Amino acid sequence: MLDVSIAASHAPEFPVIEGVDWTVQAGDFWVVGGSSGSGKSDLLATAAGLLRPVRGVHRLFGQELIQLDEEELIRQRRRVGLVFGNEGRLFNQLSIAENLALPLCYHRNCAAPEVRDRVEEILEHTGLSAMANRTPASVNRSLRSRVALARALTLQPELLLLDNPVRESDPTQRRWWIEFLSGLCAGHAVLSRRHTTIVVATDDFRPWLGAGEKFALIARNRWLTIGTRPALAGCAEPLLRELLHEETSP
Repeated sequence: MLDVSIAASHAPEFPVIEGVDWTVQAGDFWVVGGSSGSGKSDLLATAAGLLRPVRGVHRLFGQELIQLDEEELIRQRRRVGLVFGNEGRLFNQLSIAENLALPLCYHRNCAAPEVRDRVEEILEHTGLSAMANRTPASVNRSLRSRVALARALTLQPELLLLDNPVRESDPTQRRWWIEFLSGLCAGHAVLSRRHTTIVVATDDFRPWLGAGEKFALIARNRWLTIGTRPALAGCAEPLLRELLHEETSP
């Protein structure tokens, strides 16, 4: 992204984040922090090609999206997995296995039995096999987010965008997420050992300090690139202290 203004999903003409200069390289693990309502979800939707920016240049896998026809735009979007916040926007009338099969059947124009092996493989890798026939509404919020991750993995994304995935998770669940996403970045069997590029948006930096490699903030509707992990110590932005839950001096 080059001097991009991110639009609000509910008001496409209204920018919620200004001045986004951001390059994500293959194999990166980015952590983007911001308070609630700062536009993190809109940033991820724009990065995935689902929303158009108000202004600026947005390239996805090196191609400027505004120049692509609809067919090529869809092809590029399929290379991105987006794990939505708010429990992942799952279909509660479907089982967990059916939620995973849905994108595969849609894009391959096939029936669910034809993708059963792939669905079972992902369920096993994400620790959800025992819940395959349950509905998302019947499992806790943290596990619903994990189902949303499993669904995003079905099309083998090269870039994975995650919206506050460990919010309201207990320590055990948080450890699972950190270890699993770190494994994806390093090359996991569920994605054929290919290194996956990760971007996590969060309102709490603490769980991600060990896993994240590059950091940025959305502060007062502006984009701020911090840099690599050592740069966190030298960042004077007050929001960073809030996201680290540090006490401020009186």
